[in-house]
Amino acid sequence: MTETFYQEFEVFSKRTPNAAFTHQFSLLAPNKEMALLMAQENFMRREPVVDIWVVKRADIRGMTPDEKLMLQRLDNKDYRTTKGYGYLKKKWRHYEQQMLDEKEIMSWQGGDSK
Repeated sequence: MTETFYQEFEVFSKRTPNAAFTHQFSLLAPNKEMALLMAQENFMRREPVVDIWVVKRADIRGMTPDEKLMLQRLDNKDYRTTKGYGYLKKKWRHYEQQMLDEKEIMSWQGGDSK
């Protein structure tokens, strides 16, 4: 790998104090101080932000293909998705059909209603 004067940096920002940081863009700069200055200059012409991060791309570690395999869901976790509850609609309908309605309850009163 050949060394170059410029390094790649990723710029993250947050719009409000309670907001999460979001990735905005990449830039080339000779060092992190210049990268931060360039990012600030960019945001002065755009939307207001409360904080900015610049991260050297080489310092960001992504997952290897083998590590990504560990992210696959296990087959026995259907109960964690809404698909796993598909049977409940049928079960609830059956339950509702067995419930007493107002007319049936009133019919128990019998006689006159004084």
